[in-house]
Parts: sequence; structure tokens; C-alpha cells
Amino acid sequence: MKITTLFVELLGLHYPWTVGGVHFSPEGKKVDVSLTHRTGVEFPCPECGVPLPVYDHVPVRTWRHLDTGPAQTLVHARVPRVSCLLHGVHQTKVPWALPRTQFTLAFESWAIDVLRETDVLGATRLLHISWDEAWGIMERAVARGQSRKQRQPVTRLGVDEKAIAKGQTYFTLVCDLDRGTIEYVSNDRKQTSLDEFYDSLTVRQLAAIEAVAMDMWDPYIASTTAYVPRARQKIVFDRYHVMKYMLDAVDSVRKEEHRVLQASDDETLKGTKHLWLYSKENLPEYHEEWFARLRKLHLKTGRAWAIKESLRDLWACESREVASRHWKRWYYWATHSRLESVVKAARTIERHVENVLTYFEHRISNATSEGLNSKIQTVKKTPVAIATASTSRRQSTFTAEGSTSTRGKATRVLCY
Repeated sequence: MKITTLFVELLGLHYPWTVGGVHFSPEGKKVDVSLTHRTGVEFPCPECGVPLPVYDHVPVRTWRHLDTGPAQTLVHARVPRVSCLLHGVHQTKVPWALPRTQFTLAFESWAIDVLRETDVLGATRLLHISWDEAWGIMERAVARGQSRKQRQPVTRLGVDEKAIAKGQTYFTLVCDLDRGTIEYVSNDRKQTSLDEFYDSLTVRQLAAIEAVAMDMWDPYIASTTAYVPRARQKIVFDRYHVMKYMLDAVDSVRKEEHRVLQASDDETLKGTKHLWLYSKENLPEYHEEWFARLRKLHLKTGRAWAIKESLRDLWACESREVASRHWKRWYYWATHSRLESVVKAARTIERHVENVLTYFEHRISNATSEGLNSKIQTVKKTPVAIATASTSRRQSTFTAEGSTSTRGKATRVLCY
């Protein structure tokens, strides 16, 4: 087989393109492949596909191809342009590469495989490309995967927030609770952050939403109420976020009581912070005896802990009616506890209790969203997996069945 014929097959060329010549430079360990096309042929307009005669050619362009042994392989060609009455003068598409790229399709396919097996920095060393070139390859893969992805109705959504930097910098994460996939990522946690997701859905897709798990964040509530039909019956305030109010209340009681005891040289509560935050069944065995002694001391913190544990029993109720009765008893106990932080937390939850109790119609939580957040956090802690970015507020999928790329104003993360 001739070397030119070999490269015609390797590059997937078809009429009217062919290999004009191949030159090997042993000193530079480089293979240069020159491509040409037949004269007098027509090329389709890249916008409308109408066959048109060649208008002119752009200067010689170069693409990186898969290495030939130890030699780097470069493809060179003058790409023709056509003049369309409707769309003006445009470069034609070439069969070996995507528009406005500097790598062949074969090289990008190999690079994606490498990137899925290692981090970005490792891939740049193996492929001999820059960091920005690696991100460009991934972003094009994201776009291709997103274009192939069929938008299916999502019946049960999880809406959560995640801090992406020190200070009050967040992004909004929307996931499909049934499939465990990220559907959307946006900067910030404003109402407009979630509005953009709902705006992208059709009327049919919005009507198909059966339940939305979220925390008690007013902008998310307002956005969901504005877009989702009968949203008030579909919003479920996530158990984790509800309990977070009580955990904070217990810790506030502990801090205040610890200051009072310390004033009398009593260190009973010193080093006990995490003991009071454990759920009963998760308390480490080696702390059980110590914690049992603390609970017998009739501390205010002990009462706050008992109220917190009683609230956890709400989600174990067998029906909404039973849960409603449990809530009324619990709320009376909490608001008559004379523990300011507990009373405040109870009243906050009471304002949203109807959508706490919708759990018993839908039985969903944001555990899937929290799991995805945890994976993102793990990637964030890996320095080579983070790059700054300044564009794009939307989330896409890295190949149809692959990983997820999130790009935001502050950070850009690829989760393998």
C-alpha cells in the first residue's frame, strides 16, 4: 500500500479530497501530510448545503494528527471557500476535522480517551498539548454530546446550592433524582439562576415535573412557584436542610451554656461539640459511655439535643396524618423549651411546614444532589482539575454517556 493511500484511509478522506504528498523529517521527528482536492468540483455551503463552485482558498492551515510512531504528524491543506447568495462567503467543512479546530477528529477522539483516564495536567504531558488546548477538546466533546442528548422529561428534580469559593460565592445545581444525572448548573443562587433552567423546558416538560426537592431558600421557591404548575403541592423541603436549622440551634445552646459554665470553672461541655450533633445511631461506640453521662446532667444542651432527635422521628412516620400530629406535639415542646435558639429554629420550620410534610406524598430528598456535590467538592480539592473561566453559565454532558463539565464565572470543573 502506498503511503499516500494509507493516510487517505487514516484520515477518512473522500472525494474530492486526497493526499498530495507525505514528507518525513527524521531530524525533527515530524511527518507532514499535504492534502489537496480535485479542481473544478463544487463544495456545499456549510450553512444550507447548496453545492457551490470554489470562490477562493484560505492560506494553508495545519492540524495535529495522531503520531506516526515517535514522529508528530501534521496535516496541511488550503481549505476552499464558497460564496452563498444567502449566507455570504464561508469556509467549507473538511472531513478530517471540526470547524475552527487545530486537531483532527482522530486526534481529538484519542485525546478524550486519555482525558477520561487521567487528570488534565497528566493528559497535557502525554499528548504534548497545552492546558487550554485540552480544555478546548473537552468543551467540543461536551457540545457534541449535548447535541446528541435527547431531552427527556424529568419527573423528580433536586435543586441545591454549592459554594465554589471562599466567601458568598455559589452555584445552583439541578439534578434528576431518578437517573442521578446533572441537568443544569448556573452561577449564583438567585431566582434568575433557576429561572434559566425552567425557561429551557417546554410546557410539556414543566407539566411532567411531579416533585422538586430543595432547601428553604426563597429565590428557589419563587422560581419554582412561577414556572411549575401546582408547585405548592410539589415542592419538598429536604430533610437535611430542615435538620440543619436544629443542628445549628443545638450548637448555639451548647456554646451559650459552655460560656456560662466556664465562668464557674466548669469544663463539662469542653470538647463535646460533635457529640451533640451526631444522630443517636451514628454516635461512635467509644463515646457512648461519656455521652450517656452528659445526658444525665440535665443540661440545657441535653434538652436541645433531645428535641433535635425527636424532630428526626418526623420522617419515620407512616403517613402525613401521623406526621402532622407528631409535628404539632414537637412544635409545642420546642416553642415551650425556653431555649431561644430552639424556639427560633422551630418557628422558621413552622413557616414552611406544609412543604416539609409534602415529603409523605413524594418520598424524595436531595441525597442525590448532595452526592453529586460531594463529587464536585472532591474534584475541586484536586489542583489539576480546576481552571479559571470567564464564560458560559450552563452545564453540559461530556459525551452522551460520559462525565459532566460545569463551567462558571469563578471555576470550571470536569468530573470524571
